[in-house]
Amino acid sequence: MIYDPARANPLFGNPLRTRDDLAKAVNDLFAPLLPYFSEGGARVRLGAAGAIFDRAAADLEGFARPLWGIVPLAAGGGHFPHWDLYRRGLANGTNPAHPEYWGDLADRNQRLVELAAVGFALALVPEHIWEPLDDSQKKTVAAYLLAARELEFIDNNWKFFRVLIDLGLERVGVAFDHGKTVAYLDELEAFDLGDGWYRDGPVRRVDHYIPFAMHFYGLIYTVLARGDEARKERFRDRARTFAGDIRHWFGPDGAALAFGRSQAYRFAAGGFWGALAFAGVEALPWAEIKGYYMRHIRWWSAIPIADRDGVLSVGYGYPNLLMSESYNSPGSPYWALKFFLPLALAADHPFWTAAEAPQPVFPEPIALKQAGMVAMHTPGNVVVLSSGQQHDKMRGANEKYSKFVYSTRYAFNIEADDRNFTAASFDGMLGLSDDGVHFRMREIMEEALIAGDRLYSRWRPWNDVTIETWLLPANPWHIRIHRIATPRALSTIEGGFAIERADFNADRSEQAEGHAVWHGQTDISAIVDLSPHPRTGHAMSPIPNTNLIHAKTLLPQLRGDIAPGITVLVTAAMALPVHENWAQALDNPPACPDLGELERHFRENGVRVPAFALLM
Repeated sequence: MIYDPARANPLFGNPLRTRDDLAKAVNDLFAPLLPYFSEGGARVRLGAAGAIFDRAAADLEGFARPLWGIVPLAAGGGHFPHWDLYRRGLANGTNPAHPEYWGDLADRNQRLVELAAVGFALALVPEHIWEPLDDSQKKTVAAYLLAARELEFIDNNWKFFRVLIDLGLERVGVAFDHGKTVAYLDELEAFDLGDGWYRDGPVRRVDHYIPFAMHFYGLIYTVLARGDEARKERFRDRARTFAGDIRHWFGPDGAALAFGRSQAYRFAAGGFWGALAFAGVEALPWAEIKGYYMRHIRWWSAIPIADRDGVLSVGYGYPNLLMSESYNSPGSPYWALKFFLPLALAADHPFWTAAEAPQPVFPEPIALKQAGMVAMHTPGNVVVLSSGQQHDKMRGANEKYSKFVYSTRYAFNIEADDRNFTAASFDGMLGLSDDGVHFRMREIMEEALIAGDRLYSRWRPWNDVTIETWLLPANPWHIRIHRIATPRALSTIEGGFAIERADFNADRSEQAEGHAVWHGQTDISAIVDLSPHPRTGHAMSPIPNTNLIHAKTLLPQLRGDIAPGITVLVTAAMALPVHENWAQALDNPPACPDLGELERHFRENGVRVPAFALLM
């Protein structure tokens, strides 16, 4: 038998249908960590790779993040046999005289992030992690947490970490200045964009940190905080509204939209559905909420997301440092355990007793105005057109935020070589080069508008080159129009969707003037030029380990040169599973839209994307 790396996944083989299945999953995910706990229990070192913060903080991350699953498991009556290890680690890690001390605290320091899990544990299960400590240990732990909450937290979802620490201190009777808690809560609410959406700080982006951080922590607050009823109701109301939009970031198979940073946290993306249950917010019928929740964890159970010893890897669909961020240490992926929050609920809660309902049918495109997105539900997939989000201070930021289209089924590629234009993927993106070697993509936008289910952006790959891009749904296709004004000749490459590549060259391609198609073993992917002067179709196989889900992929592209002046490029792209009626779709690509009519539509109906509408 040939070894299947997916079998190392601690979720592999678990049916993940019931509350008991999920309780087992928490212990199965934790068990591979045991050999890596230090003797004093405070440090969990899972690998040699580094992060932007020091090793001691990374070791704390490995210790603290599993608590996001362990604590609700215990709160709901589930068995976790290693509380003695956690108590010992907590006492030693906060003790400056102990060799395993986590280190001194500072403003905007990673330790502040991880201590939120400790606060959560104190608030929800003090009988396991606080009450058995002796008075000296309690004093040491309290002093460390009190010092942490006095510091400055980054101006984004981090401000919830002080709130969570404070919830724990309050539960165990440690006094502190509540004024600072209220100040941060007020500042967090100021990130409200409307329609249930937040920003994650003063930035032009709304990513998975909105469901798995801003809403997740806010809903925890509604359950664990004392008083503050008006704020709690606002948190619940926003989450109730947000659910109607964020469901369009989940495919019918449970896969989440691969978009933005921190994809290494994997099934944390489904934590929002569990947080609704924890807070008793029936934003959709319980059966639908449970369906979104359970499908998501099952999707992850068959994927090789762990190393051979069962420790979760940094990566997404497989171990992959290329897509990681500078703040990812080997322990970072254990934020995924935030998924298990509803284990704190009793087995007779209506969330657990409900039968899973399938995803509703959405035949028409759905505008997600606040995010600058338009979602299309295609067979086996959700395709999301995007304009208005950006991040310019992170490796892979263009790929994570600025592509024209994202997908639950096909994810996206990260460029692996920025000095090899012809080897670049440009999936869901237009790449441009003025020397045939280096290249530019959409990165920072000057304008981003939404008009119904259509999007517009204006961007400059160079200071002297202006591109206007319009994005239109045409299910299962989508259309991209680019009007390029350049003073010099440029080469262009534009990509469709990346699909899985089979071994032994079992896939078949078509490439000709004006189109390229890959016929894979699981999916087909096509790109068609609707421009007056068609580009050349090119069927390529991107550099391995660049796609988030599949280590090897196939990608159709259009390639061509443009002269100085104004050029209009029009593209249609789609991808479908092979068992769907792809032949009919392939034979009927959409017609080229009337650009003048489209411009009139935006003049009359276009509004600035709220996520983009920020003075910077």
